[in-house]
Amino acid sequence: MSGLLEMLTVPLFQRALLAALVVGVSAPVVGTFLVQRRLSLLGDGIGHVALTGVALGWLVGAATGAARADAYAVPGAVVAAVIGAVAIETVRGRGRTSGDLALALLFYGGIAGGVVVIGLAGGTNANLMAYLFGSLATVGTADLVAILVMSAAILTVGLGLRTALFAVSHDEEFARSTGLPVGALNIAVAVVAALTVTVSMRVVGLLLVSALMIVPVAASQLVARSFRQTMRLAMVIGATACVAGLVVTFVVPLAPGAVIVVLAIAIYAGVAVLRPVLARARRRDGGSREVSRGDATHDAAAGSAR
Repeated sequence: MSGLLEMLTVPLFQRALLAALVVGVSAPVVGTFLVQRRLSLLGDGIGHVALTGVALGWLVGAATGAARADAYAVPGAVVAAVIGAVAIETVRGRGRTSGDLALALLFYGGIAGGVVVIGLAGGTNANLMAYLFGSLATVGTADLVAILVMSAAILTVGLGLRTALFAVSHDEEFARSTGLPVGALNIAVAVVAALTVTVSMRVVGLLLVSALMIVPVAASQLVARSFRQTMRLAMVIGATACVAGLVVTFVVPLAPGAVIVVLAIAIYAGVAVLRPVLARARRRDGGSREVSRGDATHDAAAGSAR
């Protein structure tokens, strides 16, 4: 306990903790819509495109003589991720090719483009490792501000438009018949998914970001009874996995992204094991409530008879 309290006084740990917490809360919000739309792998595709954006930002930084070659890495990732997400949503919406094929193009083109461009920028593949697998230890003040701003935008859209986005994600045709701007809402989901990927790359890395968006949602779906409850529980699970993973990696020298994802999967496995027990408890609780209502009805009837 004393070691943890000491860590809380270190500015580096404070920045990393805040970054992990906000990412753990915001990523599952978008993941809930992606799972509903059966686009669980979209985060992976966007992550690969964002890698090309990181490399392009690196190239711009080197060309402009910036003090740090990676000074434009995050802005480059944001631009590339948004363009890639909007492109795949446009292709999917027009039905010109299958969603699987479009995702495959993002997967392979993004990772290959990133490796090629980083080479042109004079960097090495090792320079991409912090973005591929996360590096909370390198989160600076500017990085934290960017994470907070983009997370606020994600939560504003995801929670503020939750009802409309759920309608579109659940049944596009019905949503269109009710007069909702389906096209604009689909683009909104794509854009916030792109922002989520770039926000999360410092925490879990571009290769594992989809897991942070999807696994907490999958775990919460095992026990939640509504869409709103699923989202809320997923946010709690995501935040718990991120904060716990951060604490572990500050004690044991392990990759933070990998530890966070492993913890999220462990939570999913634990919920899956306990699900039958929880279901039986609910049935017993439901049965006792029925008995109580039956007793109340009997007493009322008896009182009326008297």
